[in-house]
Amino acid sequence: MGCMALRWGWGCCAPNPMLLLSLFLTAAPFGLLGEETHQVSLEVIPDELGSPQNLLHIRAVDANSTLHYVWSSLGPPAVLLVATNTPHSALSVNWSLLLSPEPDGGLVVLPKDSIQFSSALVFTRIQAFSRSGRPAQPPRLLHTADTCQLEVVLAGASPRGNRSLFGLEVATLTQGPDCPSMQEQHSIDDEYSPAVFQLNQLLWGSLPSGFMQWRPVAFSQKQGGRESALPCQASPLHFTLAYPLPQSPVVQAFFGSQNNFCTFNLTFGASTGPGYWDQRYLRWSMLLGMGPPPVDTLSPLVLGIMAVALGAPGLMLLAGGLVLLLRHKWHSEYQYIN
Repeated sequence: MGCMALRWGWGCCAPNPMLLLSLFLTAAPFGLLGEETHQVSLEVIPDELGSPQNLLHIRAVDANSTLHYVWSSLGPPAVLLVATNTPHSALSVNWSLLLSPEPDGGLVVLPKDSIQFSSALVFTRIQAFSRSGRPAQPPRLLHTADTCQLEVVLAGASPRGNRSLFGLEVATLTQGPDCPSMQEQHSIDDEYSPAVFQLNQLLWGSLPSGFMQWRPVAFSQKQGGRESALPCQASPLHFTLAYPLPQSPVVQAFFGSQNNFCTFNLTFGASTGPGYWDQRYLRWSMLLGMGPPPVDTLSPLVLGIMAVALGAPGLMLLAGGLVLLLRHKWHSEYQYIN
């Protein structure tokens, strides 16, 4: 598959921080009712002259820890994930270093000894446009207070041929000898994503760690539904040695220049059925977080169906037992007349 010039929703060549902010207003961590919540702040970090740049810092704080998500399109779109064991950790940005040819040390989370987990995702190749707003349609991924959501939209791009397929290459930084693991989870419940019974997740290792989670489905219409669902296939992860990746100044500023990356590809659609060509539209969502991944439980609808399905035979047995009991009682009270 060929690759078009990189174009991110807020522009790579001419940064627009207001569009950056609007894009990631929905990337803030979400809390579920009755679960642990975080105090969340979003900040577009200005440079030394006070001009806002393409650097968004999402900071989620609870009583004992802080989660830092740093999104940027300086270079290829990328996000840093940093978890600390203190509510007082802070991000420090040295813009002179960050914007220089050697950005090592341009981003620091202090105090350094509070860092429990750190990694990064780099979207190295993407034929795509982003937009703001959290989708109300499937796939409705389960959010917790430790996660953020990213939506990728390809809209209006001219395909190269009939029934063209599109893909997304993702690179993740690895600080060990192995790539992160990719797992599949299956469920009988498809209420939130009709006809999709699978959940994929990328895990960075033992806790404290991070994860990327998505359902293997994309949609070819804005109002996503079963009729516009496209399969999303993920390739195995492998170390990137065959070709150089686009360099992310943000990743290099935090981790330094000597890093190993693992990459995998996500391919959307198939040669048959609905596709991007229907309305020149493609939408895919993923969840990014730190700590244990959210676990889907059976939805109220499915629980209700199961209760009815399992309860109906029980009610029939109970009703049959009552009929037999009443018939036995009626026969026992009957008196023959001689």
